[in-house]
Amino acid sequence: MQGFRNYSNLQLEIEAPRLLVIGRNGVGKSNLLESVELLGSLRSHRASQDQDLIHWDAREARLKARTVDHDELELQLRRKGGRQAKRNGKNLERQLDLIGPLRCVGFSALDLHLVRGEPALRRSWLDRVVLQLEPIYAELISRYSRLLRQRAQLWRRGRGMPSAERDALLDTFDLQMALISTRIHRRRRRALARLEPLASQWQTHLSQGNEQLTLRYQPGSRLEGEEAEEPWRLAIGEQLKLQRSEEERLGSCRVGPHRDEISLDLNGNPARRFGSAGQQRTLVLALKLAELELVGELWGQPPLLLLDDVLAELDPERQLTLLEAVGDEHQCLVSATHLDAFEGDWCRQSQVVDAGTLKPEGNLR
Repeated sequence: MQGFRNYSNLQLEIEAPRLLVIGRNGVGKSNLLESVELLGSLRSHRASQDQDLIHWDAREARLKARTVDHDELELQLRRKGGRQAKRNGKNLERQLDLIGPLRCVGFSALDLHLVRGEPALRRSWLDRVVLQLEPIYAELISRYSRLLRQRAQLWRRGRGMPSAERDALLDTFDLQMALISTRIHRRRRRALARLEPLASQWQTHLSQGNEQLTLRYQPGSRLEGEEAEEPWRLAIGEQLKLQRSEEERLGSCRVGPHRDEISLDLNGNPARRFGSAGQQRTLVLALKLAELELVGELWGQPPLLLLDDVLAELDPERQLTLLEAVGDEHQCLVSATHLDAFEGDWCRQSQVVDAGTLKPEGNLR
């Protein structure tokens, strides 16, 4: 990598199924795993803008990787001009065509706030799952976010506009937003339906049969009847139109996927309100293990697992459960402050890197 976060230049050859990056906080362990996440999914769970990912004195950042199947992947992040993705040396017209050779599932300490945090955290988590299942989903989310911004700008700038002209523009927005909303709602609901039985099994296992996990999709639009694109599109379009006066008063759109919620219930009660800290951690662990299992089942091979400083947040029993579930099937990149959390076999079968040796200007092989 070049010019990424605190790394001016780093080359790292991973020679074992497991890479353990050990070091104190603040030396860049998470940045290394984040670079792999970006190449695998085009998204970072830590930053929403590319400007935050580029080294402070660099104009661009470059991430490169070579897979065991000899695919060469490259992503260029520029302060001006956006991104450029390459695969095997050829420029890609669509960034999402980079997704596939390096599928990965990330689990960080930030994920432990999924249960108690705001709905946006759960939407973001579910979006990352859907993206692993359907890379085209990235384009849908991007288009919807752009429509929301443009719609808000229309309300701010169009207060002096004749109502007929403004309504005509809103009609155009409604048509586009209803279609994109329908497609996002359908994909989120399907992904959650596929995750639920796996997550429920893991929760039962982790709680020794004492807890039943239920995942419920609560859409930000009224979706009635069987799943079908045309009826849902028409219904959402009508809801968008009916809420315009409230939207004008409050300054925000009140219908759509940006208002979705994912309800996480333990034994029929909301885990956010009634779950203990230990139960909530177990629930998040069950969700991530289900995600790992689902992506592997769908694509026929286990995804790369990124564990970013998460073991320190789990008690020894949950640490052991996670490491046992990973087993020998998944290639893992793990960041931690010390080796004490890993048993002998894990260390013996791993490539251990002292993060202090990953100098911003250095190479490591």
